[in-house]
Amino acid sequence: MKGIIKGIILITFGLWTGGLKAQELNCIVTVVTDSKLEVSTVDKEVLDQMKDVIFDFMNNTQWTKDNFKVEERINCNIQLQISKIPSPGVYEGSLQVQSSRTAFNSAYNTTVFNFKDDNISFPFSRNAALAYAPNQFRDNMTSTLAFYAYFILGMDYDTYSLKGGTTYFNEAQEIVSIAQAAGYSGWKSNESGRRNRYWLVDNVLHQLFEPLRVCFYEYHRLGLDKLYDNKAEGRKAMFAALEKLNTVITVRPSALNVLNFTAAKLIEIKNLYSDADQKEKTDVTNLLKKIDPANSSKYQEILN
Repeated sequence: MKGIIKGIILITFGLWTGGLKAQELNCIVTVVTDSKLEVSTVDKEVLDQMKDVIFDFMNNTQWTKDNFKVEERINCNIQLQISKIPSPGVYEGSLQVQSSRTAFNSAYNTTVFNFKDDNISFPFSRNAALAYAPNQFRDNMTSTLAFYAYFILGMDYDTYSLKGGTTYFNEAQEIVSIAQAAGYSGWKSNESGRRNRYWLVDNVLHQLFEPLRVCFYEYHRLGLDKLYDNKAEGRKAMFAALEKLNTVITVRPSALNVLNFTAAKLIEIKNLYSDADQKEKTDVTNLLKKIDPANSSKYQEILN
């Protein structure tokens, strides 16, 4: 069980806090508006309340059956950017969702998930409350936030055990299936661009993407978590994990989840290889360019 693994690691850190329990997410929430958007005094009050409601929903909903201690909570950030208020009480914009976890035996936080959802539209009224119920669509905000709560959990659990997040990805996929009938964007396979909730979770659970999940586990658990003990061996394991992405991009070039993963790790890999020999730098740069040729110039920075 992933919660047990996390507990063992944190005890090693010396962070035992006497059995305090908490919900799973430690989520920072911000709600901002586009600079060109005219916002009335009433809307400002509603948006302030919206921030509090989202914070309460993400942090105080019990998403799993596992017991989390306070220090085991998953650190994550949600920034809701409102770009349109097409009618009173209706809001449109984007949602930036990010989560991280601490590498073993260090204070270093690695980005696990970072995604911008541009398909955000929902009604919200003063004194509204959010409550998630499995197998139900209550409103688009609730379903969207619940989707990302489960997706964050799935990604985090996958870093501690191979495909350990499957239960939570299945829950996220069920939310997608139920929400499709509501008519909001972001939930369907036939939407343009394939950068939406449907494809995020489909990419995780589809058999074609199994090498990505193996990569994700090995990169974090066999690589990043081993850097403290042996940086050279940890870096070697991380490179071997990244090589597994070749299998995916051969069949599905420019796959959303693969590119999202490499983008999240670019700065980390650049820093990690700063003291590597030239061959190591060249090998990882060439590998990343092959996986994501559109961003070759960014990966070239590893050689600098």
